[in-house]
Amino acid sequence: MMIAAVRTAAAFRSSTFSGGRAAIKIIAARRPGAAFVGIAPSSSSLFIDNGTTRRRPFGGNTRRNMSDTIEETKETPDASSAPAPSSTGYPFADVESKWQAYWKEHKTFATPDRRTTQEDGTVVKSKNKKKYVLDMFPYPSGAGLHVGHPEGYTASDVMARYWRMTSHDVLHPIGWDSFGLPAEQYAINTGTHPEITTAKNIANFKRQLQMLGFSYDWEKEVATTDVGYVKWTQWIFLQLYKLGLAEQSSVSVNWCPALGTVLANEEVINGLSERGDHPVERLPLRQWVLKITKYADRLEAGLEGLDWPSGTMTAQEQWIGKSTGTEIDFRVDGMEDEKVSVFTTRADTIYGVTYVTLAPEHPLVSAITTPDQKEEVDAYVSATSSRSDLDRTSAKEKTGVFTGGYAIHPLTDEKVPIWIGDYVLGSYGTGAVMAVPAHDDRDFEFATKFGLDVKWVVEPKKGADDMPKEEAFTDQGVNVNSGEFDGMKTNKAKKAITSKLEELSAGGAKITYKLRDWVFSRQRYWGEPIPIYFPVDFPEGVDPNDVDPKDEGCEHTIRYDKPIPVEEADLPLELPEMEDFSPGDDPAGCLARAKDWRYFKKEDGGNWFARETNTMPQWAGSCWYYFRFLDPENGDAAFSPELDEDWMPVDLYVGGAEHAVLHLLYARFWHQVLYDLGYTKHPEPFQRLVHQGMILGTDGEKMSKSRGNVVNPDDVVDVHGADALRLYEMFMGPLEAVKPWQTSQVSGVVRFQSKLYNVVKSAIQNDDSVEMDAETTKILHKTMKKVTEDVESMSFNTAISAMMVLTNHLTSLKDRVPREAAEKLSLMVSPFAPHLGEECWSLLGYEGSLAYQSWVEYDEALCVDNTVRMGVQVNGKKRGEIEIPKDSDQEGAMEEAMKCQGVINQVEGKDVKKIIFVPGRILNIVAK
Repeated sequence: MMIAAVRTAAAFRSSTFSGGRAAIKIIAARRPGAAFVGIAPSSSSLFIDNGTTRRRPFGGNTRRNMSDTIEETKETPDASSAPAPSSTGYPFADVESKWQAYWKEHKTFATPDRRTTQEDGTVVKSKNKKKYVLDMFPYPSGAGLHVGHPEGYTASDVMARYWRMTSHDVLHPIGWDSFGLPAEQYAINTGTHPEITTAKNIANFKRQLQMLGFSYDWEKEVATTDVGYVKWTQWIFLQLYKLGLAEQSSVSVNWCPALGTVLANEEVINGLSERGDHPVERLPLRQWVLKITKYADRLEAGLEGLDWPSGTMTAQEQWIGKSTGTEIDFRVDGMEDEKVSVFTTRADTIYGVTYVTLAPEHPLVSAITTPDQKEEVDAYVSATSSRSDLDRTSAKEKTGVFTGGYAIHPLTDEKVPIWIGDYVLGSYGTGAVMAVPAHDDRDFEFATKFGLDVKWVVEPKKGADDMPKEEAFTDQGVNVNSGEFDGMKTNKAKKAITSKLEELSAGGAKITYKLRDWVFSRQRYWGEPIPIYFPVDFPEGVDPNDVDPKDEGCEHTIRYDKPIPVEEADLPLELPEMEDFSPGDDPAGCLARAKDWRYFKKEDGGNWFARETNTMPQWAGSCWYYFRFLDPENGDAAFSPELDEDWMPVDLYVGGAEHAVLHLLYARFWHQVLYDLGYTKHPEPFQRLVHQGMILGTDGEKMSKSRGNVVNPDDVVDVHGADALRLYEMFMGPLEAVKPWQTSQVSGVVRFQSKLYNVVKSAIQNDDSVEMDAETTKILHKTMKKVTEDVESMSFNTAISAMMVLTNHLTSLKDRVPREAAEKLSLMVSPFAPHLGEECWSLLGYEGSLAYQSWVEYDEALCVDNTVRMGVQVNGKKRGEIEIPKDSDQEGAMEEAMKCQGVINQVEGKDVKKIIFVPGRILNIVAK
């Protein structure tokens, strides 16, 4: 094991953690801004030998943990030792290292077994309720965490700690979404293998998370790059394949030669890649596609009953985009067997069609285009091919070209011109639209620009001859100029026209979805290999035993039309070792260059085969990780049915709103497939979803290196401690709100934790003879109620505020702080500031951790005020304040009011003309 450490005159902060199999110590300089100094993964594919770095094959271990780093050690700090004295107050550094060592040594947050087997063989299930608390696991980037990242992790940790104290069995795991383009791109730029980069990044992330005291069960840790994890990701793909939900297709994609991969529409801006501004081409490529559209109805219906933010529910519904309408067939003039099909939700407007628009990539474009329009059409198609779908649909100016061809209106037999326009997408719907400029804004804009006819066929109400014609009328109304359908209201006209089209065999009712099938291929190295291979054919008469397709010039054909799944017993299919994993300009991907891996014969010899060279997207591993956390060491199954029954679904899922659509949709799709196959008893994976708001830089902008506004949590922890960072992030405002970071304001929670610590120190000097007075009792019980209710609703900022009020009150008691109040306060603060809570509990004389102590209980009767405070006005201006019994009458209120000097000064020597009294709310004295 390599030891990487730099000794300086500065003090060192040591953070000890376990990497799954060995105890690990990271040593980093404690001064602000000190860098992480080195790694030596003990169980990943990187190892050190006599100063020479080598890589083991990708499949070195069944479950390789990529986060094991630096110095192996058996040392454990003495959890019972008192922290070093501090002249400035709370000794956070000593306290935090002490309790982190204790939690590790005692495996305090290990997931409890929910089934125990008795001596007679009977299985007894836990009587406790369960809580599966999950964070959207991080992608371990080279930059490490900034202070915005721990917000969600802290929120989930507060809940996990609270639920343990309320007698719940809690599963709270963490892992790493460790495949992805950034690691590979960095590796290409630096010549470092992505596995090495990923291991280093995981080590740094893990150090930071453990530094912050999160109560994860590190025995459950997984990384999507672990070969034991890859095996089951590939296994799930094979289940999809067997069901016909994974198939090959020629898909028009955004191909970036410089990056060597297909880009999503959102990653292409004005024909250039968002990352690096490289040119992007639209190419038809052989891609693996997952048929998520077959689950469109289920995905929409499954949202019912979930406790998710309404905005996320709406985003999912809109992305699925269920539309009920009519499919209409327009025959093509002069082409007897051809037709253009369109889908519309406004069949009532069919008599207003004045042209039809095809997507430039529509298969009929070349056949429909007349010779005199060919040059213009070809040029337009070529220009459009480099633009992404998002670019095309978001462009403000609509463009198009007339093909010279015509369609035949199905109800009137009129000829309508056929245009092509880039705002129509070949990948969406039928790739064609019927244009009704009078009743569609986009069509009206297009028709106005190109001088096309506008026919008005819907009016707001019958006889509305004075309807303005300067813009499209898109509301419902009454049909006009529509033949036998005149006078019908919109909904009736839709049904009648749809029936007519069905009679004529020219269309009919149809349900469509915005949702597209999921393009699942990536032409990159750093991803899960797709477990498919293909036969290799040679020219007629060539004996496969006499040739080798790996040889240059060997003529052969890979039969992509005959895919063969890898046997499940042969999983995982591992990535090959490659010295050059840059993508190149071959759309087949860099794995096509790994010929010794790509081409193979089976043990019985004979025929040659070729492996699939596409890899899976980063989304794959994150689609099912919540299942693997249940059972990370299982080599025989992705997870056991017993653990699925015991822990699923996830009770609380915390993560950013940027994942409101794709990750959640893809994960739900895979989950529903596994549900259909009987591997899980639960139809949905995530019961409750919470999005934390973004924490902005001090400049009010999103934190990023380029803006120079990133705040490293290491620096905050070094100066103020982990608990202060946790408290501040929960105190900044509502969890879901967007908030700017202000380092100067951390001092407020620092003062709070020091005050609380000193309150407890004061209490331990007292014995039980110091009783709580009535005021302290009421404040304590009100605080316990407030904090309990606020934690339940995840209103953490107001819970902390209530504890601050209680702490200030107890501070005012000086040496008369009741032990009971100090104990309750220690318990309440512990989910937020766990090191502080543990230390206070220890100071109060208790042994071990408070992690499983019972949560505080309050007396409802003591939370109700018997008195009320109200202002006293004289002639409408507040002149004092009184506290009176809730049931006090006007006479009693006036008696107390006349004890206020401010009131006396205003009424003295005057006649009281009128008294306005509303019990508990208003006392206004009118005096002249």
